[in-house]
Parts: sequence; C-alpha cells; structure tokens
Amino acid sequence: MAEVAVHFSLVTLPSNYMMVTIHIPEDISVPKLNTTGLPTDWNTSPHPSTTQAIGDQFIADNKYCVLQIPSAVTQGDYNLLINPKHPDFKRIKIIATGNFPFDKRIFK
Repeated sequence: MAEVAVHFSLVTLPSNYMMVTIHIPEDISVPKLNTTGLPTDWNTSPHPSTTQAIGDQFIADNKYCVLQIPSAVTQGDYNLLINPKHPDFKRIKIIATGNFPFDKRIFK
C-alpha cells in the first residue's frame, strides 16, 4: 500500500485499482536482489535510470520469470518483477482479484 500511496493522493487514486493474488509455483526460481547489488541512489525519487536499466536487463536476459527486489518505499519489504516473456509466465496463476482495500487515513 505504501508503494501506491507515495504516487497518488486521495483525489488521484484510481477508483478501479485492484488487488490481485497470484500463485507462483515453488519450482519457479525467484532470485533476490539485495540493496548491496543496487546503485547508491536506487531508492531516490524520481527513480534513477540505473534502476530502470536493471529491470530492462532482467527482461532482456529472460533467464528468470520472477525477480524479488527491495521496496524503495518501505525498508524490509520487497516487490516482485514478473517477466511476461519468460516461458514460466504462463504457469503463474491469478487466484483472486478484488478492489484494493485502501484505508483513506493514509492519504492526507
């Protein structure tokens, strides 16, 4: 939720923002990118082109379907990048969808 809150206000929050729960099979490798492997400015705003290049390279290499990366907003949290061009992508299944449960108190 913090990842979204830093980019939207209550006024600009899309009314159709959805929460999607997915299942990633256990045999799909999910490498973890640690902060030590990132440029020193990786969590600045606006995001530096160096971090975008990491994502671009992840897709271009097509070695992994999923990459776990540190959250730039919430220390200790992670985001998953999913490569739709990887052959394992079709094995990731959406198991639930629903309206995103935003607590309006986080928006001032």
